[in-house]
Amino acid sequence: MGTPSKAFLLDMDGVLVHGRRPIAGAPEFIGKLIAGHIPFRVITNNPMYTPRDLSHRLASEGMKIPEENLYTSAMATARFLSTQRPNGTAYVIGESGLTHALHHVGYTMTNKAPEYVVLGETHSFSFDQITQAIRLIIAGAKFIATNPDPTGPSESGIIPACGAAAALIERATGKRPYFVGKPNPLMMRSALNALGEHSENTIMVGDRMDTDVIAGMEAGMETVLVLSGVTQREDVERYPYRPNRILNSVAELLP
Repeated sequence: MGTPSKAFLLDMDGVLVHGRRPIAGAPEFIGKLIAGHIPFRVITNNPMYTPRDLSHRLASEGMKIPEENLYTSAMATARFLSTQRPNGTAYVIGESGLTHALHHVGYTMTNKAPEYVVLGETHSFSFDQITQAIRLIIAGAKFIATNPDPTGPSESGIIPACGAAAALIERATGKRPYFVGKPNPLMMRSALNALGEHSENTIMVGDRMDTDVIAGMEAGMETVLVLSGVTQREDVERYPYRPNRILNSVAELLP
């Protein structure tokens, strides 16, 4: 592995799994990290699931990641809001992963003059919820979104994600949201804090140049691009920055 003493931040989709199916060599890689007591967090912009639910979903497909090793944009958003305005109030559009994370840091959910509107992912964006969010933001609530991804994967193809719904609300209100998830380096520093490691001692592994590699680089980490996801080797030359290493998959990180 070259530097086995280093910790890892690992993107999930395209690095460890496609959808919920493990990528070849990924379960063995995670097993080596756990057996070697190497610190790591699997980070995902998907805020829908709690770490426990996500761990269970992945395990059912053969990808065993302990819940304490999972870090979502919902957790990063809750951590951010708790430092900005402890025990605040929010109108939330999202699933249990987001509401649970916000409750965990002492936030109260309300549609009566909340301090924040927090937008995440949901299986069914409701027009009534979007309308409520727009009215609350116009009335003065601050606009926070978990992640800027315009689309996400599903079993039947791409689906609109948080970034797409945020664009609708932004157009109606004239207020741009603050996105917490990747490529915001805040997400990486938040994950490093949860990991208890410094950026100099951590390797960021991802499959996207425009989120994983740039966020890792801006947070001061060594970056590894794997070609098991959406990026081809020839795509790298289109960007003004480069990863430290390019590998076919995390299997090549195995000692």
